[in-house]
Amino acid sequence: MAAKKKTLKVTQIASPIRRQADQRATLVGLGLNKMHKTRELEDTPSVRGMINKVHHLVRVED
Repeated sequence: MAAKKKTLKVTQIASPIRRQADQRATLVGLGLNKMHKTRELEDTPSVRGMINKVHHLVRVED
């Protein structure tokens, strides 16, 4: 049987306006570019690092 991969539900809750360019780029890398947009992402260390970088702009649910 294939193991079910863990996913995270990430929602953008704040605007990237007046934020550093790398934070804006991280949001785009996560697939978030508009307020209240939600993405289901695989729970990997790289995704966790990106979320940690913009933790003040997103809401994360397991």
